[in-house]
Amino acid sequence: MAVTEVKTDLAADQIRVLVVDDEEAHAAAVAESLERVGYECVVATDGAEGSRLLETGTFDIVVTDLVMDDVDGLTILAKAKQELPDAEVILITGHGTINSAVTAMQYGAYNYLTKPLDINELRAVVNKATERQRLARSNVELRRQLNEKFGFEGVIGNSPQMHRAISILRQIAPTSATVLIQGESGTGKELVAKAIHTNSPRKSKPFVPLNCAAISEGLLEGELFGHVKGAFTGAVADRKGRFEYANGGTLFLDEVGDMPLATQIKLLRVIENGEIMRVGSNEPVKVDVRLVSATNANLEEAVRQGTFREDLYYRLKVMTVNLPPLRDRRQDIPLLIDHFLKELCQAHRKEISGTSHVVRKAISDCGWPGNVRQLRNTLESMVVVDSDGHLDVDDLPDDFAGDGVGGDGRSSSGSGADSLIGKPLDEVEKYYIARALKQCQGNREEAARMLGIGERTLYRKIKLFDLN
Repeated sequence: MAVTEVKTDLAADQIRVLVVDDEEAHAAAVAESLERVGYECVVATDGAEGSRLLETGTFDIVVTDLVMDDVDGLTILAKAKQELPDAEVILITGHGTINSAVTAMQYGAYNYLTKPLDINELRAVVNKATERQRLARSNVELRRQLNEKFGFEGVIGNSPQMHRAISILRQIAPTSATVLIQGESGTGKELVAKAIHTNSPRKSKPFVPLNCAAISEGLLEGELFGHVKGAFTGAVADRKGRFEYANGGTLFLDEVGDMPLATQIKLLRVIENGEIMRVGSNEPVKVDVRLVSATNANLEEAVRQGTFREDLYYRLKVMTVNLPPLRDRRQDIPLLIDHFLKELCQAHRKEISGTSHVVRKAISDCGWPGNVRQLRNTLESMVVVDSDGHLDVDDLPDDFAGDGVGGDGRSSSGSGADSLIGKPLDEVEKYYIARALKQCQGNREEAARMLGIGERTLYRKIKLFDLN
């Protein structure tokens, strides 16, 4: 075995290597050469021991001799693929068994090395296997992050309404059914649409969103279906529409209730025939697109008023997902606060150690007419302006209570919660403690639990603020 020392720039932290060789000195030399560049190595001096270690341990890379007296390298390869399918297996072989090593690679071995072993070659092959391991890990982490953000884990809620919504999502996501998502503005309709796509067989294909309300009537058709060169003034080249970009994937039409009637007719034709016609062209283009739509409007009422086609309405709502407003699922607000604070602290590189009970209670009591989006924006504002690592009343936006977000979801019109902005913390505490006592009909134990403080603390505050 060559012993030339070679430095490697590749950090080998957290990569565990199992070395299997019934020649004890050779196994020790292989392990030592890898440990000197940072790999953590475990040595098995026969195939049977190596097989047992694969059953009980966790390894990223296995370096095994091909020919051993008891359990050979091919058996170790099969055992590794059974117990640790993500591990990379490198075989060490003599010249007389190269054909067997090549055959082993066809069954999943990463590479093979010939004897006498060269340390430079050994480290180079292990380094490449390490890069492959780390790429696989990063892909797993990326999928985990995507699932957290766009999968069902990202649809935050523990209320019965959200349990029902997520249950429906799990049923419809694997299908190709057209879906209509209904809910007020800010309830997370696009997030749900992405979750449907991410958990569907089309997840490797494009997810293409289009807000129908954000594009003028004259441009919407071109955005959906594309156009050919010369179709209108300024059309200097052919252009694909959103349907073609989404081919094989999912097209999300947000605020579909604002789509003009003329465009509705053409959309209905696409749903029925699976073909689009670019503006200015007579040649149909086949598309395979799953359609997910969303609206905050009452489409049934729009159908009665003649502003939305009845036949299109029933084609869009093969499956329906209703997202409740935040005011109807207040028990989810603490979960959303924690979720958003974790996300926002990471995004803005801030550290928030906690949130005062008064602020959490105030946020939970709000009506949130802008729903989850408004809650997130409020928390983001608080994270950005915070200077002491603890969110309190002084971090609330100036317009927090003036946006119609009083305890009953309506504007306080200059009294109650909105009058507390800029007031000392004692006055804010007094207001919310008095309000909690009133809501609990004087039951101090229940009020203390609601406020998230101890009963003794509440008694002390009642005496301090003369609330008897």
